[in-house]
Amino acid sequence: MEYPNDAKTKEMVRLWRAWRTVHQMVEDREYDLDESEVLITLERFREIYCHPDGTVNRAKLQFSARPSYTMISKNTPPFSPSNPDPVSDCGPIWVEFLTDKQFGVGQIRQFAKYTISNNYKTGIMVTHVPLSPAARKSLASVENLAKIECFLEDDLLVNITYHELVPRHLVLSIEQKIALLKRYRLKETQLPRILQKDPVARYLGLKRGQVVKIIRVSETAGRYASYRLCV
Repeated sequence: MEYPNDAKTKEMVRLWRAWRTVHQMVEDREYDLDESEVLITLERFREIYCHPDGTVNRAKLQFSARPSYTMISKNTPPFSPSNPDPVSDCGPIWVEFLTDKQFGVGQIRQFAKYTISNNYKTGIMVTHVPLSPAARKSLASVENLAKIECFLEDDLLVNITYHELVPRHLVLSIEQKIALLKRYRLKETQLPRILQKDPVARYLGLKRGQVVKIIRVSETAGRYASYRLCV
């Protein structure tokens, strides 16, 4: 189907691309998502999320997802005498495309309150304006209650992990991290680091202390792996 090349259509296409990327991101973090949501077509997006006049209804661009069995297993500490009943630290995620023209501390608090009161472990805000410095600082104040992340719509128009220059990143489970450190007789602080604000670390939702395996391809050495600790 052909669409007119006007401002409303361009905005629809832009939000459709951001919608796809954020779903791919949530799926790559190993939450359970229906494939139809991840692979939604532009036509289907228009039918569900646009007003009759062609404008996108941002208020409908919200969804939640539960962690998959694989994700729960990865984030559950191993059994030990001191921890006989280990519990995973992951939980459901809430994603919302916010409609506010300005974005400050008030919006952060409102979003965090909704996320926490509805027992979501993680909340992702997708905004079309940048956070104010005060709002970004306020994110840290709720870290002990829920992990609140913020992405600009413009930063989600392309999935950075699909770029040919970005190597594959795999998050290690707690047990895999323990085995890695034991195999090489390392303390975790001896591992190379990846910052939590690194674009791929943000995409994967890495937490401090998690280890990511980075697989690169070399013409001379074939595939080789390196490991980095999120700080």
